[in-house]
Amino acid sequence: MSFGEPEGYDERVRPRPLAGRMRGRTAQVALCLVLGFGLIGGAATGSWLVGDSGGDGGQSTFAAAAGLWHSVPVDQLFPPTVQGRGAGPGGADRTWTRIAVAPDSGCKGAFDPLLAKALAPAGCQRLLRATYTDATQSFVTTVGLLFTEADAPGMTSLAKQFQSQGLGNRTDLMPRPYAAKGTPAARFGPAQRASWTLSVLTDAPVVVYAVSGWADGRAVDTPQPAAQAMQSGATSAPAQAGLGNEAKGLADRIGRALRKDVTTPPTERPS
Repeated sequence: MSFGEPEGYDERVRPRPLAGRMRGRTAQVALCLVLGFGLIGGAATGSWLVGDSGGDGGQSTFAAAAGLWHSVPVDQLFPPTVQGRGAGPGGADRTWTRIAVAPDSGCKGAFDPLLAKALAPAGCQRLLRATYTDATQSFVTTVGLLFTEADAPGMTSLAKQFQSQGLGNRTDLMPRPYAAKGTPAARFGPAQRASWTLSVLTDAPVVVYAVSGWADGRAVDTPQPAAQAMQSGATSAPAQAGLGNEAKGLADRIGRALRKDVTTPPTERPS
């Protein structure tokens, strides 16, 4: 915008025709409208990605996420191969291969009693689980998607409770692994849990978690939450082995895929 010339005059200070001025103003208004709608659309799309409810748009994506467990193929929720660029200790790359998928089920017997009690306020609509191994088949990690029955305020309340009380870091609230027979995870039981992470989403009625351990069946005396195992200078066995990175890296990528699924129209999803 120039302030050097009086409005309604050309560069030689001659009066401009009224029609020319109106056309110029109309073009500017149209441009502003286009830019405005573009910004609004971008904000609506971004609201899901950052966890903001975004009004009616946020409510629609929240509702859409609730049905993903039966509308999205298992290979999309839990891809056969997951790439983890920079997910390992020191920024090393990771590749996880799916070795087992549990039948979708309810939550009865799926969690230790105290964790089941902590999650109970949100309810349980469906539980989906899959177990992965790393490229060397040294580690195994179970990742789970708990689809709850809670509304947005309920998920926000649960997330605040987990955060304020540090429930995600308590060893008596670790998720259980899925030990599939005939796979490298066959001996991955409760005693083999080494590191874990659990996130209560507020932009979807979903709890995302992962728990990792060694594939050789060794028991772990002192499990450590992923957030602590990944800290610089951590010396525990899970930390030294990078098992915190295994749990956190895989859970993060499955969670991102879930968000992508809810923003992708059904007609564009692979069958």
